[in-house]
Amino acid sequence: MNYKLLSLVVGVGIFSLLSCGKQGFLDQTVTSDLNEDLVFSDSTYTSQFLSDIYVDIGFSEHPNRFGNGGLDAASDESRPQNSTSVTTTVLFSSGTITASSIATDGWNKPYANIRKVNILLKNLPRVPMASFQKIEVAAEARFLRAWYYAILLKHYGGVPIVGDTVYAFTDHIPAVRNTYAEVVSYIMNECDEVRDKLPYKQIRGDYGRIGGAACDALKARVLLYAASPLYNRANSNPLLGYTQEDPERWKLAADAAEKVIGSSQYALYEANNSPAGNSFYYLFTLRENPEYIVARMQPGNKELEEIWQPPSRGAAKGGFPYQETVDAFSMKNGKSIDDPGSGYDPLNPYANRDPRLAYTFIKDQTVIANNQGSMVPVNIYLYANGTPSSQDAIYSGTPTGYYTNKMLNQEIAANFIHGGQRCFPLIRYAEILLNYAEATNEYSGPSEIVYQAVEAVRKRAGLDPYLLTPGLTKEALRAIIRHERRVELAYEGHRFWDIRRWMLGDTQNQRMHGMEVTRANGVATYKIVPVDKHNFRPEMYYWPIPMGEVGKSPELEQNPGY
Repeated sequence: MNYKLLSLVVGVGIFSLLSCGKQGFLDQTVTSDLNEDLVFSDSTYTSQFLSDIYVDIGFSEHPNRFGNGGLDAASDESRPQNSTSVTTTVLFSSGTITASSIATDGWNKPYANIRKVNILLKNLPRVPMASFQKIEVAAEARFLRAWYYAILLKHYGGVPIVGDTVYAFTDHIPAVRNTYAEVVSYIMNECDEVRDKLPYKQIRGDYGRIGGAACDALKARVLLYAASPLYNRANSNPLLGYTQEDPERWKLAADAAEKVIGSSQYALYEANNSPAGNSFYYLFTLRENPEYIVARMQPGNKELEEIWQPPSRGAAKGGFPYQETVDAFSMKNGKSIDDPGSGYDPLNPYANRDPRLAYTFIKDQTVIANNQGSMVPVNIYLYANGTPSSQDAIYSGTPTGYYTNKMLNQEIAANFIHGGQRCFPLIRYAEILLNYAEATNEYSGPSEIVYQAVEAVRKRAGLDPYLLTPGLTKEALRAIIRHERRVELAYEGHRFWDIRRWMLGDTQNQRMHGMEVTRANGVATYKIVPVDKHNFRPEMYYWPIPMGEVGKSPELEQNPGY
């Protein structure tokens, strides 16, 4: 794919996409026949139209989705950025979310893109393009449609499936929700239909385009969620999950993940001649690597640096990591910091920790580039009299004593002119390994293949020893797998959803903490301090459908509790 096209707005001089808010739950795209004829009578314009459908592919995981932090700040990963307005991040963390206050993007963006796919499919037969190209374009578009339905599914449960229909401005748009099971089946069928019409792995100039592996990977994720406790239980409301529990759903999830693993087309990234653990850092600085299966492609950028780095680098616009997230990272020997034999030293709390910790958090004295290009430490500490050491210090720049470092390039500052080649991972191979391990363990218990999948992730992380204790129970291995997801996939948009699908909402009802560092006479002291209280209500396992959508379509059933 020519990703220069991603920066083009299809509507400028080509195709006008306007929404009509008064019609129904699915905002309608208004186009003139002349403009539609123009776009689909030209293969370049048609390719641009497809590229436009890719643009929102990563909106749900974006770290500044709500303006003051993404889903990480709506969960127990981070504290939301202070804001002059009450945002979705704050409403979720405080437990006060309502149908009238929820952000509408989780509903509007997927349906807007689903409509674009249907317009493309309707017009594709007349595009002056070779038959084999049309097959691939249609396959990519149908995958993207399934992708957007998957986003709707994890937000709301069952949603209306509109099929291939392109509704006209005057049409009544049916808004009756399909069941959870029906939406899962639809996504599975779409992925199966297009999988073999695409190269399994896109390479060279097509790197970043959807391939057959993306179909297997999306199935693995959706089926893993579908097999999880929130959805795979005796549920009286078929919109919110299956009506009966079925352990076989775990096997379906494992089988889908195994297809990606068995293809041998993807692997955990290992940097050449790099110490163990550094590969985890370098992975995210690369535009092209063997681990990304689905990614939001973009040109050279410093987008994440501009969100997560501290104020001295011209940033601090995202969430601030909590101490609880930092403490989830084990010691380098793989033992929890609460384990008496771990070697954890509260007077030197970051020594000998899981190497991923350093590449996930900016803590006091983390060395990164400043705006002159010099590698200097970030001063987050307080002086002995309690005054801040810099604008980056706790209570000045960060309320928790941390900034996010995940996926950042330490040699690039937010206030640089130029950025790096990073793209944002949406599904990567490490997730597939952990999906496979979780599903297989839940279905058949501990086994050598489950051990191998988890140990591969731990080995690349730099844990020593990385091998798991033999003879673990299913419950013990479940805890390890969930821990690995929390640390390996931190700040990639997973924690918010994992808490929900595991039905661990009660863990969100807690006082969150940060780290206050004081330095005097060259000696640092560390004090864990309270930050804020999180709250969770059972209805928050699902998002409310925006009130405006329910108001437009009385047959659109709202989720319980809203």
